[in-house]
Amino acid sequence: MNKTIITILLALVTMTGLAQTKTATVTGYSPALKDGTLVLAGTGTIGNVVDTVQAGRFAFTLPVEELSSGFLSLVGEGCPNFSLSLMMKPDVTIKLTGTDCIYPLWKVESPIPEQQTQNRITEYCRDVIKELIQIVENRDRVKLDSINIVFVKQEIDILSTLPVDAASLNALWRISRPLINMKDFPYTEELKSLEKSFAARAPKGFEDQLAEIHTYIYPPQIIQVGEEAVDAELFDMQGNKHHLLEGMTDGRYLLLDLWGIGCGPCRMAEPEMREVYGRMKDKLEIVGINEDKLSSWKNSDFSKRIVWKNWNDGKMGSSISSRYCDKGAVPYYILISPDKRIVMKKSGYYTGMFLGLADAINGFCIKQDNSANFELSIRKVKANANGTTVSFRYYSHKEYGFRIVKDSYLEANGKKYKVTAADGITLDETNYTTMKATDSTEDFLSGLSYSDFTLTFEPFDTIPTTFNFKEGDGQGAFAIRNVSVE
Repeated sequence: MNKTIITILLALVTMTGLAQTKTATVTGYSPALKDGTLVLAGTGTIGNVVDTVQAGRFAFTLPVEELSSGFLSLVGEGCPNFSLSLMMKPDVTIKLTGTDCIYPLWKVESPIPEQQTQNRITEYCRDVIKELIQIVENRDRVKLDSINIVFVKQEIDILSTLPVDAASLNALWRISRPLINMKDFPYTEELKSLEKSFAARAPKGFEDQLAEIHTYIYPPQIIQVGEEAVDAELFDMQGNKHHLLEGMTDGRYLLLDLWGIGCGPCRMAEPEMREVYGRMKDKLEIVGINEDKLSSWKNSDFSKRIVWKNWNDGKMGSSISSRYCDKGAVPYYILISPDKRIVMKKSGYYTGMFLGLADAINGFCIKQDNSANFELSIRKVKANANGTTVSFRYYSHKEYGFRIVKDSYLEANGKKYKVTAADGITLDETNYTTMKATDSTEDFLSGLSYSDFTLTFEPFDTIPTTFNFKEGDGQGAFAIRNVSVE
């Protein structure tokens, strides 16, 4: 009897495991594919190598619990740098076939109705997709923007004839999301009409997606630096609800980190952010706001190791990005002061920026606006009749060089005051940071370092209360503005 009970229990455990492991299968074949071509695939935004091509064939399975949007990419000779969108369901096999390497245009056989919708979009836009692939391969950026507009117009046209389902909504979402960065979009009215039609025809269950798309087409006014922050509701991995601005009553700054699992710079930033967070918990709170689907966010090993607040709005970050972000890209950082004013907004990660940010919050720097690049700050100013000496600190990784041009100057009193001497760096040459910035032995963190240097400028005619530092007037030149004079 005991053996029988144990056998039954083992069988139940096995069956439970099998029940939880639902998969979709994808097979593909083209005689044009080279052996060894890598097959990358995934759901959401995360993909992995799932197979390699042999004799023109590949096959793989992906775990899916429900209808999911996925993608496939082939990396090898003759394969374009593109993705093929796939709709997947548990226990469904999808068959891909072609005669060439242009897999985004291959035949996709699937019993999933939403895949039929995706196939219709692809077929209608076939010619422009082919042209788009060629332009990308040739790296012709001049033509890329114009052909993208043509592509969008064709998608708008075909979407108006399609059912409202997960595939058509994905396409509408993809068209709408970049509008925040686009000026003079020529098909705004057509897109508004399409969104209205989708909202009227959509079956129940798509309310959140439609609401997110609406915020892209009718964006609220973006909150700018100096304006007061607005609150939003988010939740943690356990489903507990939180407010964006909670915990700010204790006088701490708040750094919002909008990030994505598949974003390389987001991952690069994590070690430095973790170092600064450990140092600054009494003065700085960090809220990470993930922009992936909930399932991807909750299952990500990277997401699980985040030590600060790790939240999601269930709308791929749109409740925050639509109010705060001038660019639809990650990572995107927003610094909010204890009085709930926006101090800084910045897209992208630059090594050393969080160490510089910590210095600014700790008051190690004199008053200035160096939010354009926190990794460089002014720490002291001495102005007299002989000249103006400005002390700088630059944070970076020890292997990353930096350069300050000899045409740098101070701007005040309506005039330019040229640099006359440098100590600690060589102007117009690549310099490297030399002083360790952390005690960490972790690979990346152990390389974070800084250099202190001074520049001397022509004396001010009249010593001002503030001035601007300009790193020349060339392309890519930066400025530190509103620097206080001691």
